[in-house]
Amino acid sequence: MASKLVPQLMRTATRAASKTPRSRPSFHPRQFSSTPTTYSETLSVHRNTPNNNPSIPFKFNETNLRIIDEILKRYPPQYKKAAVMPLLDLGQRQHGFTSISVMNEVARMLEMPPMRVYEVATFYTMYNRTPVGKYFVQVCTTTPCMLGGCGSDKIIKACEDFLGIHSGHTTEDNLFSLLEVECLGACVNAPMVQINDDYYEDLTPETTVKLLQALKDSATVAGYDVSKVPRAGPQTYEGHQRATCEPRTGLTSLVGEPYHIKDVFRADGEL
Repeated sequence: MASKLVPQLMRTATRAASKTPRSRPSFHPRQFSSTPTTYSETLSVHRNTPNNNPSIPFKFNETNLRIIDEILKRYPPQYKKAAVMPLLDLGQRQHGFTSISVMNEVARMLEMPPMRVYEVATFYTMYNRTPVGKYFVQVCTTTPCMLGGCGSDKIIKACEDFLGIHSGHTTEDNLFSLLEVECLGACVNAPMVQINDDYYEDLTPETTVKLLQALKDSATVAGYDVSKVPRAGPQTYEGHQRATCEPRTGLTSLVGEPYHIKDVFRADGEL
């Protein structure tokens, strides 16, 4: 008899235990994740501001509409959404920065969900989602620029001292914005900065200040001779000027005439 009652008592006790409410733990255990914690929403979240909200209208001007027509001819009609990056770049150049209105207009023109455009604009840092100054100074602070020449730390300090701002800020006259960035791909010409679309390389604190002063004068001094603004590329280094990324002491290789096809391949029919 006892052998028959034990299984039934066990089943009854199990059902009763399953109905008993369990007390919640006093803490919420954190789930394991390999993704690092993000402490800033700057890159992924849009916040409406007086100069950046969907109610501000944006339309491409006639010149850019003609450029867009040429761009779209490069893609099959069913894949025109692949043109999202060049269209965002055009919108930024026209509007000054990639606002939410620019993104929405690009989404409308390419017939794609706005979220897909937002994903592109928030992933690539070349799209400025907040207004920047007339001259956007981006100082490379990656290892080659840290070690090359005088080092990018001195270039950053020269910029901050001259402009009176720190990285991530814009001057009160909206003339300059300053930002520390990662590698810009001109490591052999370190240290260097990108100002708008131009690279200025082989910098020293002195040539940096000279460059910034010239840009400031070109925008604020009436009748200023813009030819006095240093040309883009390597700046004077120890009294020498080099072209692109050539050695400062001159070419040491590839100094002869390049090979021609006739020197490498035999003529047709020649044994």
